[in-house]
Amino acid sequence: MQCLRFTLLLCALLLASPAFAATVLENALWRVELDPATLALRVTPAGQASVQASSGVAAHAVSQLQITPDQATWQWDNGAYRLSVRLQQRDLALTINAREPGELALLRQPAEAMGRGLIWPLAEGHYVPAGNALWKAFLLERDELNTTQDLSLPLWGVDHAGFTLNWLLTNPYNNRLQWQADGNGLALSASHEFTPLAPDAPMTLRLYLGDAGPLAGAKRYRQWLVEQGRYEPLADKLRQTPEAQKLLGASHVYLWDNGLLALGDVRDWPKLIKRLRSHELKTLMDKESAQLLAQSTPLNRYEQTVLLRGLNAAINTKARQAWQVEEPDMTRLAARYGELRSELAVDFAGALGDSPQTWGSSTIQALRDAGLQRLLLTLGEGWEGGLWHPEAIRAGVEAGFLMAPYDSYETALSATENPDWTTAHLGAKAYRDCAIVLKDGKLKTGFQKSGHYTDPRCVRPLLEARVKAVQAKAGFNAWFLDAYATSMLFDSYRSDASMTQAQNAEGNIEASRWINTVPKLVTGSEDGNAITAQGILFAHGMQTPVIGWGDPEMTKDQQSPYFVGNWYPTEQPAVFFKSVPLKEPFRTVYFEPTMRLPLYQAVFHGSVITTHHWLFDSLKLSNVQVENELTQLLYNVPPLYHLSTATLKQRLPVIQRQDAFFRALHQRLATQAMIDFRWLSDDRQVQQTTFADGTRLVANFSGQIREIAGATLDEYSITAFEAGDNVMQYRAGNPLH
Repeated sequence: MQCLRFTLLLCALLLASPAFAATVLENALWRVELDPATLALRVTPAGQASVQASSGVAAHAVSQLQITPDQATWQWDNGAYRLSVRLQQRDLALTINAREPGELALLRQPAEAMGRGLIWPLAEGHYVPAGNALWKAFLLERDELNTTQDLSLPLWGVDHAGFTLNWLLTNPYNNRLQWQADGNGLALSASHEFTPLAPDAPMTLRLYLGDAGPLAGAKRYRQWLVEQGRYEPLADKLRQTPEAQKLLGASHVYLWDNGLLALGDVRDWPKLIKRLRSHELKTLMDKESAQLLAQSTPLNRYEQTVLLRGLNAAINTKARQAWQVEEPDMTRLAARYGELRSELAVDFAGALGDSPQTWGSSTIQALRDAGLQRLLLTLGEGWEGGLWHPEAIRAGVEAGFLMAPYDSYETALSATENPDWTTAHLGAKAYRDCAIVLKDGKLKTGFQKSGHYTDPRCVRPLLEARVKAVQAKAGFNAWFLDAYATSMLFDSYRSDASMTQAQNAEGNIEASRWINTVPKLVTGSEDGNAITAQGILFAHGMQTPVIGWGDPEMTKDQQSPYFVGNWYPTEQPAVFFKSVPLKEPFRTVYFEPTMRLPLYQAVFHGSVITTHHWLFDSLKLSNVQVENELTQLLYNVPPLYHLSTATLKQRLPVIQRQDAFFRALHQRLATQAMIDFRWLSDDRQVQQTTFADGTRLVANFSGQIREIAGATLDEYSITAFEAGDNVMQYRAGNPLH
């Protein structure tokens, strides 16, 4: 056996080595040595040491090799694959076409290729120092990654002091990445699946020789998007959707407590209870509230809150009975809430306030009175709150705010599944006929193992009908589409309506673009990953993404200090409002400032406005408050907050304080490109971003005053150096303590 292995190895070397030696592409900038049998790559930038960019994959039989000074073409395995490599200035462009479907290994980046560090697009972006044990363990635990949803940008880079090498996956679909231990370091392998749905689609990627800056690869990707006509400047989007001007300088807020009734709406509790006991709503109330309804003694404040919560839930259930049917009528859906409100005003006259137009939370009015000029307010529970309270929505619009519902079409539920997940109830036809079909013929299970994931082309008529009907009744001027910009993409093998991942992406983009450009509602979505970033104006989840999903201490163990909280009470879910520390390794991986990079902003600042994910708003994580706030301001992205009636007094001053510094800066910079990022101190605690108009933002993450280039930087501060020598400084802190 040992002899056979040696013989096979010798044969492989004899086959590969002559081709390797002959396949050299070179220009004044760099030299590339290529092994056509394995795609092993060794690059030597002018005046720099060589780097083994890829150690290659298992050898293939090479035929029809043709070489010119800047290009090589050949075939693998008797024409099963056709390959072309072209050297174009700083780009080495690789194209592979396959004769048949199948998975093909592309490259293996050895540990030595990492140089000083890895430039990695996890959410906004990170710099991973070579040899960092915590990051090594974290990446190895990530298992397989795809290059659409798992990376915010379809690229990564390695830092070699005088230059960077950056892989750009210009075909981002159907790719698989895998980290492996390689000695004391990390190797990264990449493969691509040629699917039967798109047999002629080539795999394309580029190796880009960048300068020493960590943003070099991201800038090249932005340039490539522009070259391909796939980059959408925010200024162009603002012309298409004029209301979107209100995004500039706006803080983002999720509003809760959107039920029909608030405690202040109950004028006479004994009368309300007496009428409820004989009303049909009683049969729709949960057990706890029904018991309170039967109680003979007067209710205390807590009991009133519980009863009202149960009553609001019962009212929602009653409204949903009109449209959670086999085939929902969207016009009927939008009308029923107002009709029911009028009916209840008659049924409970004297027990409730006389004017149903004033029922509900007064949070929007309080924000209006606080002098905040720019806000994007999204109803966390969906569009039902807007249908219950169209007067409040219109008051917010009149105050200059953007008012949006949370909405979703990515998952379609069956009639018997969670009725409270209202946005995913799209009817039986969508559940059955719009479901993603896997290779084995099974339907793809939806979010949290409920319902089915959907083909966006199939649910599009439902989306258009519901958006138009709800907006007409509620008066929203903005919209939030869950999941459509996460780049969570599927191949669907439905016989009469197949769909590739590329078509899935285009379907998501076109749905978002339709809302922005036809009803002209300011539309955003989740994450904003590069592949589905077209068509949206804003995105939630790039600055802080979903962290620790499924981690037992964070999501299950209620005794853990890291438990993020339960999904109740409905008017103020603890999962959004409870402030908790973030555990390791997540604290270091996601928030250590010396290892963060504005990769996404280098591409999309000036195109998409991003902020935190709703699970981790600006006030959620208590032990990274300062790092979070400074990084957000350094990257010139808005904060995101959750608000309820009960938290307004505590949180409003926090919102006002940051708004005073952020709003004017963002109004000017939001449409501009981020053109530079650099570390201004050896310990990387002082960092600078620069924008197209010359504005520099300098953050001091250290607990010491720093003197940099004649400027005094307070500890934990951000300083804005604007054109015309105007200087502003903001001191970060823990705002809730």
